[in-house]
Amino acid sequence: METKKVLHVMYDDDGKLMEAAKQLVAKGVRIKDVYSPFPVHGIDPVIGVKRTRLAIASFMYATTGTCLALFGMWYFMIQDWPMNIGGKPSFSLIENLPAFVPVTFEFSVLCGAHGMAITYLLRNGTLPGMPASNPDPRTTDDMFVLEILTEENEMDAAALEAALNDTDLLEISIKEYAA
Repeated sequence: METKKVLHVMYDDDGKLMEAAKQLVAKGVRIKDVYSPFPVHGIDPVIGVKRTRLAIASFMYATTGTCLALFGMWYFMIQDWPMNIGGKPSFSLIENLPAFVPVTFEFSVLCGAHGMAITYLLRNGTLPGMPASNPDPRTTDDMFVLEILTEENEMDAAALEAALNDTDLLEISIKEYAA
């Protein structure tokens, strides 16, 4: 069984991380992931991360919320238990629609936000009880880590380490794992 290596390169500033990522990508190094305490804007296109489809999922959740809200208000206020509130007619959804707009909007936002948050947590594997994949706990405080796999790069570990030492790194960790 051939062993592969993973390199975790730590930086103490997001500007240094960004410059290092640009230098490494220019040399042909493929960066697998970046761990940081806050979003580093502009790093995604540098390391080759594609745009997320989270907005599409949010739209679908909000559309589901809109349909559920309208169906629920039609059923509760018109079909099941019609009530004369403020003199508005209680026999048609179309005639009552202006009164239903605020509730429909709020329920759409509620479903969109909750669905998007749950999808994000599931996609990233960060729900409570899921195993953590953070290489260093300091990345939740004030450090930034680039993760590079030797199997995804044409260079060997020594050449990668030499390229990494040209950047303004704080420390480097090299670990072996079974492929």
